[in-house]
Amino acid sequence: MLERLELEAFLVLAEELHFGRTAARLHVSTGRISQTIKALERRVGAPLFDRTNRRVRLTPLGHRLHEDLRPAYEQIQEGLERARASVRGPEAELRVGFVGAAAGQVVHQAADLFPERETGCRVHVRETQVAEALARLREGEVDLLVLSLPLDAPDLVVGPVLISEPRMLAVPAGHALARRSSVTLEDLAAIPLLRLAGTVPGDWLSDRHPERTHRGQQITYAAEFHTFQEALQLIGAGKGAVIVGAQVDRFYARPDIVCLPLTDAPPVDWAPVWPKSRNTPVVRAFAATAVQVAQRIYLAATHD
Repeated sequence: MLERLELEAFLVLAEELHFGRTAARLHVSTGRISQTIKALERRVGAPLFDRTNRRVRLTPLGHRLHEDLRPAYEQIQEGLERARASVRGPEAELRVGFVGAAAGQVVHQAADLFPERETGCRVHVRETQVAEALARLREGEVDLLVLSLPLDAPDLVVGPVLISEPRMLAVPAGHALARRSSVTLEDLAAIPLLRLAGTVPGDWLSDRHPERTHRGQQITYAAEFHTFQEALQLIGAGKGAVIVGAQVDRFYARPDIVCLPLTDAPPVDWAPVWPKSRNTPVVRAFAATAVQVAQRIYLAATHD
């Protein structure tokens, strides 16, 4: 009889034809997938995949085995889902919020995938602004929220990191710093920064809006912004700079803004968070789905 990992590793690899993506979907190492497939091939007595440095393909025997196993596996999964749905009762709804384009990409893809795993649960996605995000979560307008850390909130569960991106400084294209290839935290004293208005999550104030550099130089602030699009307009107009993540270059590129790596700063991490009072199996299952989606997006980006 096939072990569960042997069955799932074979079926997922037959679909992905990529050991790294298969490992990410199954939450194991690439080496574990390789060992499992080799063990399965020894049991069968012949190769199931042709492997080269550039591609992975099913052998004719692998194609035949996939056609035989896939329907049975799907039938088992459907039976489990029906059993879970009968326990869960009527159709459930999950409201998921996100802050920023990279988080939105993960959340929307996870929302598309989630109903296949949690039959009878509909996911509603909505974008929120940083200043209002935690209020919407605590007031029950969303059940789970993906935003950037740090977050010091005893009433909330902080899930696993989905995205970890280099920290950068977004500066006006006409500023002297824009001619540099990178900057350090000490360079924050060389340009006024912009500050997010209103209440901000957790330790955001000290993390994104420091008062002094590590060597004690005073950091000045020129203006406040309420939304990220407003911040981009202010930067482009030469009003100041903002500490951002590398996704700004990918999703918000503008000719009047230059993003410079902060070489001595830690990365910006993004994670799902939800209230401890609503720490339900469905919420945890969505967070786990988001982790898988984020890993897949990262693997795809590194192989482009």
